[in-house]
Amino acid sequence: MKACGRVFKYGDNVDTDVIIPARHLAITDPAGLAEHCMEDIDADFVKKVQPGDIIVADKNFGCGSSREHAPIAIKASGISCVIAETFARIFYRNAINIGLPIIECKEASQGIESGDEVEIDFDSGMIYNKTKGTSFKGQAFPPFMQELIAAGGLINYMNAQ
Repeated sequence: MKACGRVFKYGDNVDTDVIIPARHLAITDPAGLAEHCMEDIDADFVKKVQPGDIIVADKNFGCGSSREHAPIAIKASGISCVIAETFARIFYRNAINIGLPIIECKEASQGIESGDEVEIDFDSGMIYNKTKGTSFKGQAFPPFMQELIAAGGLINYMNAQ
């Protein structure tokens, strides 16, 4: 499994209220959530994001409340993966549960900038910055996690069993 796209870069402590502002939590449709993804930190995000693009952030991405709306909005916006130095644990779990690939990699977080073109090989955990010609070793996704993500999340995976 691979992902390739342009990077949107953010800093430390990007919380769930910034990913999807609380005023939009009544929206239940993923596409409706995607229309407001990142709007309080990056007003142009929804205008610029393309299917396959990647978010790269620093420490503690997804901190704050435990709502699943945040990873759902990110995934529905077209983001193929989030790379961060660290993730809030509940965001990490929610992302995997809804089928959003995420990778912790401090070196990639520090070595990738907004606008860079990045390719990720989930089998090996390798992250390639095609813009700068650099590479980073993230954690590979175990086969079970790849199956879960390919199925679109835990519920879809379980329903298919």
